[in-house]
Amino acid sequence: MRLLRWSCGVTRLDRIRNEIIRSKIKVTEISKKIQERRLQWYGHVQRREENYVGKKIARLEVEGKRGRGRPKKKRENCINEDLHEKGLSGNEVHNRMDWKRLT
Repeated sequence: MRLLRWSCGVTRLDRIRNEIIRSKIKVTEISKKIQERRLQWYGHVQRREENYVGKKIARLEVEGKRGRGRPKKKRENCINEDLHEKGLSGNEVHNRMDWKRLT
């Protein structure tokens, strides 16, 4: 059986937790990177003019019901959760350099 070695010389047989490996090689979680990019895109769209197509689509409400089961997660809900987690109100978005630093 061939074992995969990572850039820091660790194999699965070493049974080292992901958090320890990430801190050793200074890499963040993928979910945090996704959150960062989502907030950066949100800031980009919010700074655009009102007639920008992306801004219109962000405000678009889809009518009708979905199928059975749990409702799909909306992008707006994800953004609100991200803002809450970072302790941001969303008003900081107009200062581009501050927004980049905060997200």
